[in-house]
Amino acid sequence: MFPILWRVGLQSAAYLLLAILPLGIAYFGTTDEGRGFWIEFGVGLGMVAFALLAMQFITTARFRWVVPYVGSDAVIYFHRQAGILVLLIFLAHPLILFAADPAYLAYLDPRVNFLRAVFLIAATIAMLLVVLLPLGGLRFGLSYEWWRLTHGLLAAAVLVVGLAHSLMVGHYVSGLAVQVAWVVATLIAIGLLIHARVVKPLRMRRKPYRVARVIPERGDVSVLVLEPDGHDGMTFAAGQYAWLTLSETPFSLQQHPFSMFSSSKVRERIEFAIKEAGDFTSTIKDVRPGTRAFLEGPYGAFRIDPRAEAAVLVVGGIGATPALSMLRTARDLGDRRPFVLIYGNVRREDIAFRDELETLTNELDLKVVHVLSEPEPEWTGESGSITKEILDRHLAPLADRDVQYFVCGPPPMMDLVEHALLARGVPHWRLLSERFDFI
Repeated sequence: MFPILWRVGLQSAAYLLLAILPLGIAYFGTTDEGRGFWIEFGVGLGMVAFALLAMQFITTARFRWVVPYVGSDAVIYFHRQAGILVLLIFLAHPLILFAADPAYLAYLDPRVNFLRAVFLIAATIAMLLVVLLPLGGLRFGLSYEWWRLTHGLLAAAVLVVGLAHSLMVGHYVSGLAVQVAWVVATLIAIGLLIHARVVKPLRMRRKPYRVARVIPERGDVSVLVLEPDGHDGMTFAAGQYAWLTLSETPFSLQQHPFSMFSSSKVRERIEFAIKEAGDFTSTIKDVRPGTRAFLEGPYGAFRIDPRAEAAVLVVGGIGATPALSMLRTARDLGDRRPFVLIYGNVRREDIAFRDELETLTNELDLKVVHVLSEPEPEWTGESGSITKEILDRHLAPLADRDVQYFVCGPPPMMDLVEHALLARGVPHWRLLSERFDFI
């Protein structure tokens, strides 16, 4: 626990240091006495906004040295919240300057400098789109694939305009060394975008996969079975996920994250259990064998600690996918630790993998608890939401053990379960959650 907390703490400290680094450079650089506090404050906000925007490219570059410690969902959530903060600081920068000295309005006046005004206004609109489109998501009619493309390109454009604006204004960015530092920071950020969108696909192209078959399952779920084409496959830990592309080229805009469904001990194939829930997922059942595929990964911190004495998996719907990968792997490893799977669904016919779970109860020290929100009249099991009372009833035998807890499923269910587990005294560092709300 503590090494992970130290790593996360060091990464957080480095993030804050980089965010205020431009202010430190400005402090030791050229100063102009007499401009007033609010003007200096507004200028400082502009520098911080530039630094924070540049660092947003780090949290979307899918670096494994970040994700293993805090989980991909936490990184994406942080990226979203940081984006909102960047937007607020970005907008506060000119507004404070305009309020402190209306002469700064000339920067947006095309009669004074047409190109400067056009680029600054365009950058402001682009910044609004970068942050607001993910919040509105598909409600604006923008597909996931096109959102990913425009999101990165607009952010890069805003960063370039910010760099040009800083260099032309000068003042704190007038020295050659400072100018070089700002240019290098911009190039690094754009380089991260190129790394994610160009370098990684080039690597993926060397390790293609082929669709072996598609297996229908209950609950509008299809199991996509991939086999490596000319290589040894991917090494992953049970519970992790990969970005899947079904195309003749890895440079396709179509790329979606799915948890591995197969055992991590099986190298000759990788399986994904995908529920029909949108435009892309609805096509999985019709994918033909032989279709070319590419995988980027593995990612995610949703993994069982080998030191844990037991594992509790609380899942809902298709959130059972990483749990099944863990249980399949435990079976293949001969793991004799106790497992408890609490599995929420709407109705009994919606329970995917029901037959396999019954088999696994005979192969593992596994207790499966089904919870139905809309049960049939003859249902005698747990019903309603997964509450603290349900958890108390079925987790009591593990009270004296060092247990690791996993939660995956619809966000409302996850929120309820997380609060219930914490109310039972589960330590934060023993509770892992995985969300795939990436837009």
